[in-house]
This record gives sequence, structure tokens and C-alpha cells, in this order.
Amino acid sequence: MRGFSWIIILLIFTILSSCTTAKLGRVALSSQEIGEYHKAIEKYRKANRKENDREKRMEYTYAIAECYRHLGQYEMAALYYRNTIRRSHPDPKALLWYAEMLRASQRYEEALENYRLYLEEAPGDQRALNGMESIRLTQLWTASPTKHIINPIKELNSRESDFSPVFVGGRDNEIIFTSTRKAATGKRKSMIHGQMFADLFRAQYNVQRQKWDTPQPLDQNFIVNTAEEEGAATLSGIGDQMIFTRSAYEKTRNSPPQVFATSQVRGTWAEPNRLEILGDSIMVAHPALSPDGSKLYFVSDGPGGYGGKDIWVAEKSGGFFANPVNLGQAINTPGDEMFPYVRDNGELYFASNYHPGMGGFDIFRATKDDNGNWTVENMGYPVNSAGDDFGIAFINGRNEGMFSSNRKGSRSDDLYSFFVPPTIFQLAGEVYNKETNTVMDGVTVRIIGTDGTNLRMRTQNGKFQMKLQPETEYIVAGFREGYLIDKAGFTTEGLTDSKDFKVELYLTPTENPVNLENINYAFGSADLMPESIAALDTLIELLQANPTITIELMAHTDHVGSEQFNFELSQRRAQSVVNYLIEKGINPGRLVAKGYGETWPKTVTREIAARYDFLKRGDILTEDFINKLPDEEKKQIAQGLNRRTEFRVLRTDYIETFSPEPQR
Repeated sequence: MRGFSWIIILLIFTILSSCTTAKLGRVALSSQEIGEYHKAIEKYRKANRKENDREKRMEYTYAIAECYRHLGQYEMAALYYRNTIRRSHPDPKALLWYAEMLRASQRYEEALENYRLYLEEAPGDQRALNGMESIRLTQLWTASPTKHIINPIKELNSRESDFSPVFVGGRDNEIIFTSTRKAATGKRKSMIHGQMFADLFRAQYNVQRQKWDTPQPLDQNFIVNTAEEEGAATLSGIGDQMIFTRSAYEKTRNSPPQVFATSQVRGTWAEPNRLEILGDSIMVAHPALSPDGSKLYFVSDGPGGYGGKDIWVAEKSGGFFANPVNLGQAINTPGDEMFPYVRDNGELYFASNYHPGMGGFDIFRATKDDNGNWTVENMGYPVNSAGDDFGIAFINGRNEGMFSSNRKGSRSDDLYSFFVPPTIFQLAGEVYNKETNTVMDGVTVRIIGTDGTNLRMRTQNGKFQMKLQPETEYIVAGFREGYLIDKAGFTTEGLTDSKDFKVELYLTPTENPVNLENINYAFGSADLMPESIAALDTLIELLQANPTITIELMAHTDHVGSEQFNFELSQRRAQSVVNYLIEKGINPGRLVAKGYGETWPKTVTREIAARYDFLKRGDILTEDFINKLPDEEKKQIAQGLNRRTEFRVLRTDYIETFSPEPQR
């Protein structure tokens, strides 16, 4: 009899326990449906511990995974999705979300495997295809990072969430941002994220300390910051008007976030008023004003969207924002698009967890063409990461600002600064005497650019330098009396990375003949060999750079053969060079052909002496000198040095009277 009593008691306890478990499950589900994910996780865990039914425990585990996913705690979500899959959860979406969480946790191989398993159940699913594409793109982005420099702002960040900065007046010395830190007004814990209710905080940059001062609540009068949750603000151009998000949580019904407007008079914020945009039963959050204040972008999950949370825009009319319009499928997706921001150049920035990205939420840039069509671009690495990256803001006129991220190394949602180092182009040049290879001081250097640059400067210790402009072609030329002009060309067009340009100019003295290297003729003939063309084209460039000179083309032979034959051969060879120059457009009035045969043996220069150790500077390669050389090889070298084509400057005052057309 006593045993029977214990059976009755155990049965009653089991029934009561079952009722309690079912109630916990219902409370958890209700909290999950209205977005109270932190509360839902607590209730689901309690229900899971008390539940004996395997199927229900699996459903609770899946629900906990879903809540962690919505909270952006991807590693915890992955853990619970994995447990759900091991228990053979019937919904194939468990595979999809598990793959997404693995991707956000940078476990790419496992993620790909689960994407493939899911696609076997749901062929062609776009989110899964996007996820696989995201892994491919992530590898490309990390291999080729953008030029952004990213740093956490330690003096602004707390152990709690700090996010959605906005620069007051677009300046770099004051910000307003959202935080759940302990100094927040709302002392209750949020049932959504488990931290204190968020408030708006203000921080100023201390120039003397070169860091941000400790953030303070936006107002001490509990006008903007209240016992409810405030955050995600936008400011007018000069910072005297503000629109922000406020969420009022009610136990009895779902009360979605709304946007409120306030203005500042003598440093005090006025009582905020709710903006009537979509009605108080539809979410309106994350406001962002256009630079001129004529448009208000915001986030909503109301009717007419494309799936999750979408970005909308309303235009100002009669002092109110009315006629809200969804930004369309180019921006909005079946996922969530949130935290819009409009830069002073008109570019739209937002966060999305559906467009191909690196992890959870990524930041995207959107630009609109003349036909009103949007082009969306992921900002790449290192702005984006495997975590959530969102809530970007720029300093006016500069490619720098702040954004929010819970990437690896963050304590929660933290504020990060970013900037793109300016692209700098520098020119460093040196001018040399071509004959002696020594630097030349006091040379006039002229620099001309397609941007209108027209500068003259003088070399100091043979050097000159200047800063260059982007997207510009330049010509640099060196001038000095008694020397031929030398010039060089280069361009910064199409360059996106900083670059140092090095230019060396070689000015040739006009007092001595100048040897033309690599001018060769057929044996015993005046016919130019093909390999001579490159050297002659260089001579053409020199003549074009020095349009006032008249030159004599001088051809020389060795002493082999009769003197008469060598005179005639050298004359024909000099004329061959002149004829080629005329064919290429050089005015014949600037050219004189003169053959010297074997009468002007070569005088060894410093350069020749450095090349051949059996010769020294100043040696004259006469027939007698060559015959005294010890072996045939050295004699052939000396004969080759005598067989040469040179030019010398006759005049420097030539004035072009006509320009003959090049012969074809």
C-alpha cells in the first residue's frame, strides 16, 4: 500500500513537471517571437533541462541556436545547430544556418561541406549559393586588402556594446554613439541582448591629450535618454537637430522601435516627438538623414519588403517625412539590411547579412547612376571581417571615420576608426654630365604637366624634387648653355597606390663630337643594318627635344683600304644617316653629312678605358698605335672603335621655317 502511494506521488510530480516544462516552452516561444532572444534562451534552457521527450528537447535546442544567431553570437549558435543536426532535426534549414555560423566562425571547409549537404535538400537556394560565393570572395579580399587602416578606439569602448557613431556637424572632434555601458540611464536588462538598455553618449576629442575624452551621457535631464532604450541616431548638417531610435518594451504586446526627433537650443535637447512614418505598430529604426536633410532613410520590416529588415526612404514635405518607399531589390534582400548612412558625397552605406560578405553583417557601399539604378559593392577587408561590421560614419570631406564591429579582439560591439592614407606621388630627379657621368649643379629643370603645371627650378647638388598630382602626364627637361637638352616623360594616370618617381637626365656637352652607339653598316657599304634603327630613333628624339640645333653627321672608318675609298665610303655612310633622319621628319636644314674616312682616329675616353684595360684615357687610335698592340684581338677592337658615326653641334640658333611631311 505504501508503495502504491509513492507511485501516485511520482505520477503527480511527473504531471506537474510536464505542465511546468510546457509552460516554460510557451513563454520561451513567446519571447522569441517578439525578439526577446536573451530571455528566450534562458527559458528554453530551463525547459530543456526539465524535458524528457527527445523530440521536444531537439526543438528547444534548435530554438536556442536560432536565438544565438539573431544575437550575432555565431560560435554559440554553431554549437547548438550542430547538436540539433546530430539529433536529426527534420528541417534542412538547420544545415544552412549551421553552414552560415561556421562561415562566420572562419571554419570554411566545414561550412562548404554543410552548404553542399543543404543544397542536396534545397537545390538552387540563393542564400546557400551566396554563402559559398562569400567564402571564395573572402579569400580574394583577404589576399588583396584595401588601403584602409583600422584601429580599435580603446578610450571609447567599454565591456558592453558601443556602436553606431555619428560625427557632430561632420567634424572630427565630437561624436554621438549608442552604448549599453553601465553609465546608461536605463537600469533594466534588455530581454533582447541581456545588457542594460542602451543610451546615447557624447564624446569629444582632446587635442592636447591626442585621444578621446571619457564618453558622457548625451543629456543629464532624462529628455533624450530615458528608462527605455535609445540609440542609432542621425544628425542634421550642423548637428542641431537629431533623429534617433527608441524602443519601449511592453510585456503585454509587441511594441516595435520607432524614431523620434529633437532639436538642441542653447546646449539643451528639446522633448523628442515621434515621427509618424509607418504607424506605431510597424518597426521604424536606424534613421539616416541625407546631407541636405531632404530625405530620411530608415529600417523597417513592415509590409512591402523583401524578406527580413529592409531600408526605406521618405522625403521631406511640409516639414514632415512622408511617402516612404522601399529602396528595392538591388539594396534589399531576403536577409536583413540595416544601419544606413549617407555620406556627404551622396554614397549610401549599409550593413547586410545576405549580400555576399565575409561573415555576419558586412558593410556595403551603394551608388546610383543617372538612371536611378543602384550598384552595390562590398567594402572588402579589412573594413569587413568574419564578425558583424556595421554602423559606419565618415568625417565630411575625408576618407576616414568610424564604424562598429564585434570582430575577433572586440569585447562586445566596439568602435573602430578607419582612414585611407592619401595617395602621394613624389618626383626625385638628378642631372648628370653624360660625358663625365658627374652630377651637374645649377641646371635649369622645367616640369610641364597636363594639369597646367609649368615650373622651373634649379638643381642643387645635381638634384631636384617636387610633389606630383594624380591623373597627370608630365614632361621633365634639363637645360644648360653648352649642353644638349635631355627630357623624360611619365604619368600618374590610373595609379591608385603612392609612388616615388625617379628621373635621371643626362646633358651632353656640345663642345666635342658625340658618339652614336650601335650604328652599323653592311660590310664595305653605306647600307644601314636593321639594328641601327633604334639608335637613330633615339637621335631623332634628341633633335626633337633640341629644336634649335644644327648638327653635322660625322662618319669615320678604320685605316684598312685606300684613303680615297675610305673617304668616299664614310661620306656615303654619313649621308645614309641624314637621309633616314629626313625621312622621319627632321628638317634637312638642320643636317650636314660629312665623311672623314680614316683621318680622325678615335681618342680614348674614360668610358672606353674602363671597358678595355689595354687602353687608357687620352690614347689616340692611330694606325701606328694599333699596329703596336700585342695581339690581333686587341687590334680588331681598336679598329672597331675607329669605325664610328658621331655628330657634333654646329649651331644652336636654328629657327624652323617649314616642317616637311615624313616620307612614307
